[in-house]
Amino acid sequence: MAEILSDIGLTGLAVMGQNLALNIADHGFRVSVHNRTTATMEKFVAENPNTPGGLVGFADLKDFVASLKRPRKIIIMVKAGAPTDAVIDQLVPLLEPGDILIDGGNANWNDTIRRERDLKAKGIRFIGSGVSGGEEGARFGPSLMPGGEYEAYKELEPIWTAIAAKVDPDTGRPLTGAKPGQPIKGGVPCCTYIGPNGAGHYVKMCHNGIEYGDMQMIAEAYWLMTQYLGMSAPECSEVFAEWNQGVLDSFLIQITADILQQKDPFTGGYLVDYILDTAGQKGTGKWTSVNALDMGVPANTIAESVFARFMSALKDERVAASKVLQGPPPAKFEGDRKEFLQAIHDALYCSKICSYAQGFQLMREAQKEYNWTLKFGEIAMIWRGGCIIRARFLQKIKEAFDRDANLANLLLDPYFKGEIDRCQSNWRRVVAEAALRGVPIPAFSSALAYYDGYRSERLPANLIQGQRDFFGAHTFERTDRPRGKFFHIDWPEPGRPILEA
Repeated sequence: MAEILSDIGLTGLAVMGQNLALNIADHGFRVSVHNRTTATMEKFVAENPNTPGGLVGFADLKDFVASLKRPRKIIIMVKAGAPTDAVIDQLVPLLEPGDILIDGGNANWNDTIRRERDLKAKGIRFIGSGVSGGEEGARFGPSLMPGGEYEAYKELEPIWTAIAAKVDPDTGRPLTGAKPGQPIKGGVPCCTYIGPNGAGHYVKMCHNGIEYGDMQMIAEAYWLMTQYLGMSAPECSEVFAEWNQGVLDSFLIQITADILQQKDPFTGGYLVDYILDTAGQKGTGKWTSVNALDMGVPANTIAESVFARFMSALKDERVAASKVLQGPPPAKFEGDRKEFLQAIHDALYCSKICSYAQGFQLMREAQKEYNWTLKFGEIAMIWRGGCIIRARFLQKIKEAFDRDANLANLLLDPYFKGEIDRCQSNWRRVVAEAALRGVPIPAFSSALAYYDGYRSERLPANLIQGQRDFFGAHTFERTDRPRGKFFHIDWPEPGRPILEA
């Protein structure tokens, strides 16, 4: 009897790898699995004997590779960087031309570009796929962002679209209710081909940068509620739950409402009040900010969200500084609380629009840098379900790019312009009030500065350029001459003649 071969293989059975393998098997695909620690693989297979597609474990890489249908498709789910390279180096001698390796980790897109190029020279096809949604997303439906050779993706597409999160075709809202062995049926998959080589991992990085912004802005809204309005955790929870019924409907708002009503098992109080205020980060938000600097794109709200985490890490210094540095005296809020909560809502909403505008502006520049053609409407579509930033709001971004595929900035779309016009007075009120009361809201503030900068026909950079020309002869353009003509003042000369550069 002929040996039954698996549809796909997966190596790396940490939490994400295990859940992704189970998701694939739930959709009827036979999955070969491998792990560096054999005992982990054996335990995983033994605990999941009855998946619809079947899981087959292998201790030896050679046997693992031999168990797969040609062209072989192997998902690598190990730590990004050197560990991924090590697994690739072990697999390559066992593969044949046309086989496909899929990196589902949080790889740096530059590494993906290098790997795709090097493996192509050996006849091996490589896909770098963003996988967003955390443990639950991997298990029941992530947002998938594959990049690489298009023909290689077409080989993987039946599996990738099957396991992706699904959204309602009319509303764009996530379809929920999947259970082990009972995946979601129907709906639109949150998966699309992103572009060549590192495009998939680049878009996943931008997703994570936007995620940093979303989380920081929600935290700032919560901080205003507690520090200025004097609200308790359950009172904040009620507000976020209400907000989740409107334009801010999203996974992160939903879980915020849940977190804020969680009781602490040790004290009986509310858990959030006992969590130390030092936030960690795994690097993708920092990558987004560094890349924005490299590309000359003003992604300041995303960067401020990363800096806010860095500031939070200075816990001991902040404790010491709090005993020395002075701000405004504490003041009890005496206005209409419901009215100010609406102002916080509007500030969060406007800041969110600006943060996403920055992320999409960064992707727009990246496609020029790396010779990609990114379909921004499709990217917004696949972020509607499965991923951490999934939100009703993304449907409006899709519609914006449907109206204008070459839209320079989300702020210029008629819908988003109208929303900012409607809400900006409240946004300004919140930023001003927070500054007067000494409540730090760096993401809200930087988003407003971004908006005001982007809408300004003139900025004070003319003086900066004059300064640069004074000390470094960096030249400047003139308002009364065509763009591209540069001038320089010979500052040391008594008459300070102007020279055309």
